[in-house]
Amino acid sequence: MVSGPVGQDSAEVPSPLDPGDPREWCAAAVAWLGRDQPEAALEAARQAVDRDPRAGAEAGWGYRLASLAFERLGRDAEAVAAAEEAVRLAPGSWAARLRLGTALRRVPGRWRESWVQAVRAVRYAPEEPDPHVLVGDLALLRGEHRRAESAYRDALRRLDDHPGARVNLGLALLRWERPRGHHDPAWPVDPRETGRARRAMEVWSRQVRVLLAASLAVVAAVAFGPGMVAEARLGGAAVLAAVLAVTLRQAHRVRLWPYVPGMLARDPWLGMSVSIALIAVAAYVAAIATLPRAVPPFVFGPASPGGVWAVLAGLVLLNGAAVIVLRVLIEAWRGRPVRALAEFTVAHRDRTARRNIDVTLWLVAGRAWSALALTAGAALLLDGPGWASAAPAVPLALGWAHARGGLASCLRQVLATDRWLKVALVLLVAASLALGAVAAVSALGLAEVLGEWSWWAGLGALAALVAVFAARSARAWWRGVPGPWRASLMMCENCGSRLPGDVRPPVRLSGQVRRAFTHARGVVLAYADPTGPRALAVGSVSSVGPGGELRLIAADDAWQAAERDPRVAVFVADPLERRFWAEVRGVAVGDAEAAVLRVTPEHVVVGEYPGRHQGRLRPG
Repeated sequence: MVSGPVGQDSAEVPSPLDPGDPREWCAAAVAWLGRDQPEAALEAARQAVDRDPRAGAEAGWGYRLASLAFERLGRDAEAVAAAEEAVRLAPGSWAARLRLGTALRRVPGRWRESWVQAVRAVRYAPEEPDPHVLVGDLALLRGEHRRAESAYRDALRRLDDHPGARVNLGLALLRWERPRGHHDPAWPVDPRETGRARRAMEVWSRQVRVLLAASLAVVAAVAFGPGMVAEARLGGAAVLAAVLAVTLRQAHRVRLWPYVPGMLARDPWLGMSVSIALIAVAAYVAAIATLPRAVPPFVFGPASPGGVWAVLAGLVLLNGAAVIVLRVLIEAWRGRPVRALAEFTVAHRDRTARRNIDVTLWLVAGRAWSALALTAGAALLLDGPGWASAAPAVPLALGWAHARGGLASCLRQVLATDRWLKVALVLLVAASLALGAVAAVSALGLAEVLGEWSWWAGLGALAALVAVFAARSARAWWRGVPGPWRASLMMCENCGSRLPGDVRPPVRLSGQVRRAFTHARGVVLAYADPTGPRALAVGSVSSVGPGGELRLIAADDAWQAAERDPRVAVFVADPLERRFWAEVRGVAVGDAEAAVLRVTPEHVVVGEYPGRHQGRLRPG
């Protein structure tokens, strides 16, 4: 029995024309879900279940709708229970399998069960887009981007304007990782537990690196100032005891050590944070052991002890800044943002798609900035203004991204909501033109002062772009809103106005077709065999369920064929007047306990034999 929502007045739910018809209550529940009113939808679904005492197809539909309403209310356990009841009533329904798989994916530790249901939904209805989308979502949650991309493309081949498939395909192209990337959804542990372990390792890395950096700065000041090298070394060594205490304290909070290697492998930034901390400890020990008596000259080379010590000190003091810069650059160059933009812009009317467009444009800006910075660095270090001649290619690349990404339809709207992005793009163009002017002045032999002014203008624009990105990030962090970083990308779940396919009503058999299957003695089952299509005379249908489910007594080869491909067709002729025939196409699932094949109808065709009506077809 589905329980109704607390505080929901049933008078708010529009009463169907026939209050005793569960199908009309289900239609009312679908209407409420379309209006984003899950409380009212849950009440209507409860009414449908209560008014279907035979527990037929309408009850299965009602439980599916109740499960979706529970899910939107955040009551995941009840959503799973209702979906499991829908599968029990109609095991061959792809919509019931889809609903159960969608509900299970929200429950920690049940990813594998969700995957099984999603794969079955695809087998039962390969022509439907939503099962393929669920397969893609489950693959994307595990970071299996190639599999997710393939599944989303399968869904779009069946429904080109599916918003969820479009947006999530863009995420797969970007190689997006969900916020809890360290946790494998297939692990049978609560993600909160792995989250605590991750936080403990992050805190350990942060505390150790800050402690070592502060300690080395003090040690260097004592050694290079008063010249007390021995005392500085002794104090620096004593800090290692504090590092050991921090390590033991945080290690005690990590209670899932068998999963730590997998967490480090799945989350590269967590692995980098832990590795940098270990490198910092080793560099700190080496720096204390080789502490010079005076400030060493920063001359690098194999025979320069001062240069080696400077490198060790740099690893201890500057590793945090280096990790931040490295992470920003790697995240900017990961994935295919232009192709992702082409997918996002197709669904740009959805708020999630527009948010992802904004973040992706910041990633494109990061790529352009790094290319300009590399160009400027090459021109500066190699003392060749000709290197700056590649800078004007950046505006051309931005124009190409605008055209290939389909931004003409939504760029103005995105820039209107994120003015910082507009400023960043203007600075990119200004920096590229200024650096290009440096190469032009050098090639044309113009006044050297023009080249110097252009050089400083380009560097100033690049520095200003860094300041804009930092200010935009700080503002987003302070306000708790999405920022210009990859972590702000978001999956599309129930986005758009389209309702998911699991709310679709079941197929209803007419009374005439029911009587034909009940009384006929010439029922034929058609199914796929490794050698090709086959037809088998069943003899009769053992029973027709209240919801139209056919229960057949079939031979073993039909059971084996249904396990390979559950899509079958059942044909029957009118046993009384022999004027019409009926064909039911559906999904066959073996019920070993009852020793019957349960065929859930998906499509019904009724035709009349040639004669006065000349074989007209009509739906069943």
